[in-house]
Amino acid sequence: MKGTYMKWNQRALKWLWWLVILGMLAAIPVAFERNETEQKTGRKVEFVFDYRNLLEISDLQTDPRKFVLEQLDEMKQRGIQSMAVYEATLNELKLSRRIELFTSHEASALTQTPISPNENYTYLLFAEKESEQQLQPMIQKAFAELNVNTRAWSYKNQPGLIIEMAMEDALLKTMDPDPITLQMLKEKGYTIVIRLSNRRAFDEARMDELLGRLKALGVKRMIIDGETVPGFVSDKDLHNLDLMAELMKKHQIGLASTEALYQKTPPRGFNSIAKKIDYNVVRLHPLTESDSQKLTENITPEELKGRIQDYADRFLLAVKDRNIRMIFLHAKAVKSTDKGKIVHPLDSIYLTLKGPDGAIPQIHKVGYQTGPATAFVPVHSGWQPVAKALLSIGAVALIALTISYFVPELALAVFLLGLVGSAGMYVWNNSLFSQALALGAGTCAPTLAIMVAIRAARNKLDRRDGNKWLFTIVLLLRTTLLSLIGALFIVGLLNQITYSLVLEQFRGVGILHAAPIALTVLYWLVFSDGTSYRDKVRRIQGFLHANIRVLWVIVAVVVAAAGYYYISRTGNEGQASSFERYFRSFLENTLGVRPRTKEFMISHPLFLLGAYLCYKYRSALLLVLIGVIGQASVVDTFAHLHTPLVISSIRVVYGLAFGLLIGAVLIVVWEIIARSWQRWVPRLSE
Repeated sequence: MKGTYMKWNQRALKWLWWLVILGMLAAIPVAFERNETEQKTGRKVEFVFDYRNLLEISDLQTDPRKFVLEQLDEMKQRGIQSMAVYEATLNELKLSRRIELFTSHEASALTQTPISPNENYTYLLFAEKESEQQLQPMIQKAFAELNVNTRAWSYKNQPGLIIEMAMEDALLKTMDPDPITLQMLKEKGYTIVIRLSNRRAFDEARMDELLGRLKALGVKRMIIDGETVPGFVSDKDLHNLDLMAELMKKHQIGLASTEALYQKTPPRGFNSIAKKIDYNVVRLHPLTESDSQKLTENITPEELKGRIQDYADRFLLAVKDRNIRMIFLHAKAVKSTDKGKIVHPLDSIYLTLKGPDGAIPQIHKVGYQTGPATAFVPVHSGWQPVAKALLSIGAVALIALTISYFVPELALAVFLLGLVGSAGMYVWNNSLFSQALALGAGTCAPTLAIMVAIRAARNKLDRRDGNKWLFTIVLLLRTTLLSLIGALFIVGLLNQITYSLVLEQFRGVGILHAAPIALTVLYWLVFSDGTSYRDKVRRIQGFLHANIRVLWVIVAVVVAAAGYYYISRTGNEGQASSFERYFRSFLENTLGVRPRTKEFMISHPLFLLGAYLCYKYRSALLLVLIGVIGQASVVDTFAHLHTPLVISSIRVVYGLAFGLLIGAVLIVVWEIIARSWQRWVPRLSE
């Protein structure tokens, strides 16, 4: 029985590679269709300004209405095509100069009439006839829904209302968006992006009527205002959410999803409603109020110019590298004691957009258009389920092959058990199934690539033939190609629009960096020299029973700190120093696409040097081993599924090209030092 199994296991080591190749071939057309989705749909970028912020800034000006109209004209010229309009509140209507508000005490002082000591109401006066005609019914209806009484009131023939609710409470209540503002913005040629909340009780008829009016005004996109989407009750009660989704589809209104860095968790119910509206969603990147305040600080003109350029580059990077299609601009006026006046960042924001190196011309230069953002239309052929099945089998085969480098006898058993386990996971949770296989393949590919490289480098110690330069370059290219097998499996297995929109995230990025390092170190220490299992066990026991010295502890602490720093900088939210951010910006502006520093400056050059030196020195294998960092990074580049495939591919090619150049320089420097040492040391000893 054992002999039969070993016979089939030996055969399996050959056809497992064919299954991996078959999976790779299946991934290529899947990747092609994803690239078609990214390059031929959703190519418009929309710049949206927060209209409420504009009102808040205008409230500090001598002529607020004139200021608003002037800035709207200026924004139009500067490339801002859209305005984000919120549900109206009494405070916003006051900022718009459509109403005036008074507490009971203020109204008593104004009218010179006593009021009841038990009364704490809100008194409202309309600024003009148009405001009364359009806003009074809206206000009365909104408060009637809250069972709050309203009644007519006037002062010196100026009509108004008494709202039987304390002002602080009344100011928090939301109503339909201000119809006067909506009409004015439409007449000025702005696209309206609506911001709706879940603060009001959901009413299907009212929402249908509201969305119908918004559609007539050209509204195509909604940004959620608050922590829950309109209609959300609970994760179990989805009835209202279903109704809201149907209404959005009926009126052809999609969603905008704020980037995770600025909104840690999406509004509750967002993913559910996004699915129900067929993922009519675009990604949104905000310029926050705190960001805009940095443009009002007391700094030199050169420093201000630098910040303006930083924001312009940031917008370009968001569009080009992260599939952002909506830039949401916020602004806030501040009291500057240094300047002795109220300052606002609007002029600086305009320079960010259309300055000498503004974001808009740069975005046009890389092939995007500005206009109302449109969602991706996924290219998804009917054969993709078959391709996914082949990819799944190939991923299991790749995992089995990697394990065979540690324990060859387990290859067939691991493959068969992997197929059974994968089938069970697919039935239980399809998303987890895809992510687990993608993580397994993404981890195993760079691990396998480095293990193959270590074997090839070790062989050169015994058989020192061939051209060293050719061997060195070919080894790096071959190792990278083997690592890219993992990238193909990740791209193929996780080819869903939810990953591009970051509604679902590939959560194995940290493991994808750490696991290949741990596995290759284990392979190098224990499994790379072809000794028997008994010798391997003895070696492990020797490590476990070794006397721990202070130097070892210091080295372990240093390695742990380096590992923590390395992992902290990986993933979508990795941290980087200010110098590194500057260096990244320099590379981005110079090359258009920034290669990864750890690839072209550290890992690839050291790998090349190690491969070159392995002809003479056994310890050079350590440098080859360090190459696993770069190989894991190559795979991780494609694990950022919201980054276009073209950008990821260029990044890897740049990393290889510059890594080869720097590695060649390292080798030349080594040769100069080594030959100088051989020449001068004997003379010094004479």
